[in-house]
Amino acid sequence: MKTLIVSAGLLAAIAFAAFAAEPAKMVDTKMGKILANAKGMTLYTFDKDAMGKSNCDEACLKKWPAFHAAAKAKAEGEWTLVKAADGKEMWAYEGKPLYTFAGDKKPGDMTGDGVGGVWHIAK
Repeated sequence: MKTLIVSAGLLAAIAFAAFAAEPAKMVDTKMGKILANAKGMTLYTFDKDAMGKSNCDEACLKKWPAFHAAAKAKAEGEWTLVKAADGKEMWAYEGKPLYTFAGDKKPGDMTGDGVGGVWHIAK
């Protein structure tokens, strides 16, 4: 009986891990499906980043805050972790580090798209 209970517990833990929430969500907008954080704030990519590496320095992060990962976050699938200039881990999707924009004031704002010709909505 103990073996059955332990087995059921392990199965439940594995199933829960398989359905763990992704760090961001896809939302429908007038520009199609885009990535947004849990608060609904638009996520962006930076053309000057290298694959799997953020090139947004500390001054840049003031306008373009990194989409930081929780302390014990684990990379999975298309979601990877890279170091931001502030030394903290940030999320990357398909190798592209993700940021929010300080100019976006409410969920659904997309005012950072196209800024400087190098910032784009993450899709």
